[in-house]
Amino acid sequence: MRKFLPLLALATAALMGCGGTADSLAATQTATGSSCDPGAKLAPSEAGLDQVQLCVKSGAKNHAFTVEVARTSAQQARGLMFRTALADDRGMIFPFPDTRMASFWMKNTVIPLDIIFVRADGRIENIAANTTPYSTDPVESTAPVVAVLELRGGLAAERGIKAGDSVHWQAR
Repeated sequence: MRKFLPLLALATAALMGCGGTADSLAATQTATGSSCDPGAKLAPSEAGLDQVQLCVKSGAKNHAFTVEVARTSAQQARGLMFRTALADDRGMIFPFPDTRMASFWMKNTVIPLDIIFVRADGRIENIAANTTPYSTDPVESTAPVVAVLELRGGLAAERGIKAGDSVHWQAR
């Protein structure tokens, strides 16, 4: 997904060392009973991106996702563009080197997405639910964030994921 960032100067070198909300969450059980281990080492995705396990804690439930990490400006510009499906246990995380206001768009994105904006403390700031495919309208954070998580459109509501919930992952 091509991104429209207010200050489009994303330094590739700075992004390479960027970490996520790395407060380590011990391996825990998710709502579906699978393990949620944000430190799990995974093979690269079919697109060649690093993958990590990401956990969203929502009330008493933990939701595990395998997410591709879009670190470089090129990876962030492409995002999930042209993909025709996204499984319920998959997503993409866009870590930023600095806390900032974030603005995304859906140009060349075929499927609706939930765009989840993550603050420096790991809490979800806001969620743009079921974004419109191919739209060039900006989808923005309501406060400065350190990362953006993209999931299948509608999944956040289906799982009860909301603003204030916590997101945990470890960059490698």
